Amino acid sequence: MFDKGTETPGTGEYLNHDETGVYTCANCEAELFRSSAKYESTMPGLIGWPSFHQAANNKALKLLPDNSMGMKRTEVTCAQCGGHLGHLFEGDPSAPNGKHYCINSASLGFTPREET
Repeated sequence: MFDKGTETPGTGEYLNHDETGVYTCANCEAELFRSSAKYESTMPGLIGWPSFHQAANNKALKLLPDNSMGMKRTEVTCAQCGGHLGHLFEGDPSAPNGKHYCINSASLGFTPREET
């Protein structure tokens, strides 16, 4: 998380995970995403990682410009500890609001619970 790595697509623990609850930061346990915001993306190049269309709350994530690897992207980090979570991509037609938070399973924990 602190080396800004990306896990191999299709290998993450939470890719096909469908329990009801809250996805948390693997480092500091901050609440990041609710299971109701998880969806299966069909956007080419972004399949293979857990996908979310919104954060658990407006203060859960920090978005930063990422111009590495010759690309213009938006890095997603945990607002509480600064750990790298993945990237945000706009314009995903399979997302309810077009936002695709492409997140590494290795950056997540999970707490089962009913959503309110």
